[in-house]
Amino acid sequence: MAVSAFKMLGFFIGFFLMEGLVSSAKFDELFQPSWAQDHFAYEGELLRLKLDSYSGAGFQSKSKYMFGKVTVQIKLVEGDSAGTVTAFYMSSEGTNHNEFDFEFLGNTTGEPYLVQTNVYVNGVGNREQRLSLWFDPTKDFHSYSIFWNQRQVVFLVDDTPIRLHTNMENKGIPFPRDQAMGVYSSIWNADDWATQGGRVKTDWSHAPFVASYKGFEINACECPASITADDNAKKCSSSGEKRYWWDEPTLSELNVHQNHELKWVKANHMIYDYCSDTARFPATPLECLHHRH
Repeated sequence: MAVSAFKMLGFFIGFFLMEGLVSSAKFDELFQPSWAQDHFAYEGELLRLKLDSYSGAGFQSKSKYMFGKVTVQIKLVEGDSAGTVTAFYMSSEGTNHNEFDFEFLGNTTGEPYLVQTNVYVNGVGNREQRLSLWFDPTKDFHSYSIFWNQRQVVFLVDDTPIRLHTNMENKGIPFPRDQAMGVYSSIWNADDWATQGGRVKTDWSHAPFVASYKGFEINACECPASITADDNAKKCSSSGEKRYWWDEPTLSELNVHQNHELKWVKANHMIYDYCSDTARFPATPLECLHHRH
């Protein structure tokens, strides 16, 4: 079996330029609470976020990044989690922001969690896909990652690609490669839409709803706020003798094994794909005509 290129991350970092890279498994070195700090609980390397009828909670990275890989291990809300959403995402700021979303949609006891992904480019989203998972994400920790370079954005679950968004600027399709992004996570109540289209509401008698986190890793190019977007793009791109691991040719596209994994996920676990939703999009979105995503 071929080894995932993303599993070679440690190898590449050992041999290519480290300047500007950040890597850690400690929450407080990389992140800070962004709201409802009283809904955080720390147990050594373990972090728990709590949702109750008063508030959810969220955290964000202390820095912004351009290109690389971010990962967190999450154990999702156990039991009846209907109406709740736990999110892990990257986003830039402003009206024309870029964003890569994992949203974990809670469900009634015994029904599967759904994972919704979305990609925003220049402020435009509406690129939702929904998947079931091949395991129960409430029973143990699993890793959720976003890999990003100038050629592709890859969403990964336990290093298995579940979504690919490729650069097709040559087809006139914008690609997110010019804005530094923060890394975020949160848990909140979204019972107006999250579970079975909003038909199943949050049962607060089961509160608090708790999502658990560990294994925080950011292997990416850190972008100081004092540097312009153009300068950050130059700083975080390989040129001459300056070589970053995410620009290696082996990471410009999925390898054969990864393509097989992605096809397996789509064939067995895809529940919704915006590209196939002719009610929402009578005209097929341009990127759906030209590339896998």
